[in-house]
Amino acid sequence: MKSIALLIAASVFALTAQAKLPPPSDEAKAKAAEAAAKAAHAAKVDSYELCKSQDKAAAHYRKTNKNAGKPAATPPCTNPGAFTMVVSPPAAPAVAAAPAGAKPAAAAPAAKK
Repeated sequence: MKSIALLIAASVFALTAQAKLPPPSDEAKAKAAEAAAKAAHAAKVDSYELCKSQDKAAAHYRKTNKNAGKPAATPPCTNPGAFTMVVSPPAAPAVAAAPAGAKPAAAAPAAKK
């Protein structure tokens, strides 16, 4: 009996969890875009720091081991620089302006079934 009640409660909870949320506001979208840009920049910085530490470890290995051989050609580490958020101005809504004195287009006749 308890398991049936628990099953019903879990299914009701699952159905309410699937409810639709309202669409995010423009401000929320902007914050999400900024968070995504910061996360992408943080990933670039992490990659740069990893590259620098790998170069340091490889240099130490080549210095301490005389038979290390020739190092492979690798691209240099590129510093991504400081984070800058580029904000583009909001796009103006596209409204087709009718010439002055123009008549509105007549409605097309309904198609027959």
